[in-house]
Amino acid sequence: MKKLTWILAASALALAACGGEETDSGTEGGEASKDIKLGATAGPYSDMLNAAIVPSLEEKGYTVETIEFSDYIQPNNALNNGEIDANLFQHTVYLENFETENNMDLSALITVPTAPMGIYSNEFDSIEAIEEGATIAIPNDPVNGARALLILQDEGLVELDPDAEVLKVSERDVTENPKNLVFQPIEAGQLPRSVEGTDLAAVPGNYALAADMDLLDALALEDMPDQYRNVVAVSADNEDSELAADLVEIVESEEFEVVIDEQFVGFGKPEWMAE
Repeated sequence: MKKLTWILAASALALAACGGEETDSGTEGGEASKDIKLGATAGPYSDMLNAAIVPSLEEKGYTVETIEFSDYIQPNNALNNGEIDANLFQHTVYLENFETENNMDLSALITVPTAPMGIYSNEFDSIEAIEEGATIAIPNDPVNGARALLILQDEGLVELDPDAEVLKVSERDVTENPKNLVFQPIEAGQLPRSVEGTDLAAVPGNYALAADMDLLDALALEDMPDQYRNVVAVSADNEDSELAADLVEIVESEEFEVVIDEQFVGFGKPEWMAE
């Protein structure tokens, strides 16, 4: 009987030891690990992570690795697979469409200042100077194409069908085109180059910055709806995590806005920052 008691006690100790080892591998002191990975596409949003978010996370005790991606597919795949803990590169419309198409459950935590689309030209020096029949290159994908048309409407260059869904307008919804602009849809990544070959080009902010264009050189910058501003995203399972709360606190901080004002000139701020 004593021998059996000794065996059971030894087994219990062994199981406790195994349990302690498993906890130590994924946590620190029983709390979630503060070794994290953040993802972004190379360019302004990777820069925003590194300049405006990572330093504050490190002050909170996190060890942060920033991973840059070269396309708009892998950052969400990596987030969904748990390879990264949060990402910053996409707007709400893209995130929601990606979730639906790929059967994922991701969450937008907070909207951040975003490089706006702009109307650029080497032919005209103002919106008023645009001549009749001018050609304008616009993105050929529906989301960015709609953004371009909304800028043109804001600048009085076209009128759009008031019954059309705002975020999905297309050339078919143009009801008035007083200058008879000629639309030339092309792939969004090629739009910075098109500034040289067309009268006008509607260039998304991220592509403009990647091509070393100055946002403030645009004839007009979009007053984008918040649905088109980029968000910090996490998996839905981590929406209520300590990291999620810390990310929101950092983005809402005065220190974050100071960095934006100093290093990201021309970025459009979300509605909550104007409150």
